[in-house]
Amino acid sequence: MTALICVGMIAGAYGVRGELRVKSYCATPSDIENYAPLLDESGTRSFELSLVGQIKNGFSARIIGVETKEQADMLRSTQLFARREDLPALPDDEYYYSDLIGLQVCDTGGVEIGHVKSVMNHGADDLLEVTVPGASDTALIPFTKAIVPTVDLAARRIVIDPPEGLL
Repeated sequence: MTALICVGMIAGAYGVRGELRVKSYCATPSDIENYAPLLDESGTRSFELSLVGQIKNGFSARIIGVETKEQADMLRSTQLFARREDLPALPDDEYYYSDLIGLQVCDTGGVEIGHVKSVMNHGADDLLEVTVPGASDTALIPFTKAIVPTVDLAARRIVIDPPEGLL
């Protein structure tokens, strides 16, 4: 199956004529429209999305076949996915979050620390959530060049240089 990358979400209806509120997770938010047809998480439903206007926290949009507020409401919380091959190639030192999940995390001495569980962004820098074997909690590692000097996607490995007391 083709790899899918989450590029946005339907937040609900916008008005009474079938328009939707859409949140984009793209670096350039309006690019979400360029990846149509978008898919649901299972990859079985497709959506021809066209942006109508910009609204607070996203866009108003139309999807072919959605004509009423009730139909739009039924799509609330639907995540929108693009096929990996439809997304642009990234420059060196930039990564799609999905590429980082599952990578082994080692320190600069080669000692395994754990694996990337998720990548979070709460408005500042990205954080790697790392599962640490034998620990009940996960570790949050700032995803900065100083702390994460090496990401080797081919080897499925990240090297970190954590400051004293981080782990």
